[in-house]
Amino acid sequence: MSVQALKRIVAVATLAALPLQAAAVAQELTQPLLKLTAVGGIDYLPELFEETVAPEPVVAPLPAPAPVKPVVVKPAEPQVRSVSQGEASWYGPGFFGNLTANGEIYSPGTMTAAHRTLPFGTRVRVTNLWNGRSAVVRINDRGPYVGQRVIDLGHGAAGELGLFHSGIAQVKLEVLQ
Repeated sequence: MSVQALKRIVAVATLAALPLQAAAVAQELTQPLLKLTAVGGIDYLPELFEETVAPEPVVAPLPAPAPVKPVVVKPAEPQVRSVSQGEASWYGPGFFGNLTANGEIYSPGTMTAAHRTLPFGTRVRVTNLWNGRSAVVRINDRGPYVGQRVIDLGHGAAGELGLFHSGIAQVKLEVLQ
């Protein structure tokens, strides 16, 4: 006898047992409706007749997402193209209002400098070797033309580097990309 035939027999037997009283139905819901010991010489095998239904998976709610923290990106340190050392000086109040070699008006507080050969607009990190202070300047003028000086600093840069009183200092120049 085939499995299909056995399933039909169980279905018919189940339908015949349906008109039970309500109280008996409630009690029997936990009991099998029909027990077969043998059908056509085959012992009852529950796995042939019972459909296995997988229980619904219990899905826990997802936790609330963590607040998004802004990413702070530090600007990359400019790369150094070349390094040199020498003496620096600064030029100040007597030159305020004059034009620099690239046509800008020289004014107080500028973070600019004069150099003999670097192109206008070049940025240079100048470090005072006597006190360790440094500043980044932009080349906008030509000079210095006194002795062996390598750079002439604008008013703001001289203040940052602590050159107001001494007037000159040994410096390291780092030409930046």
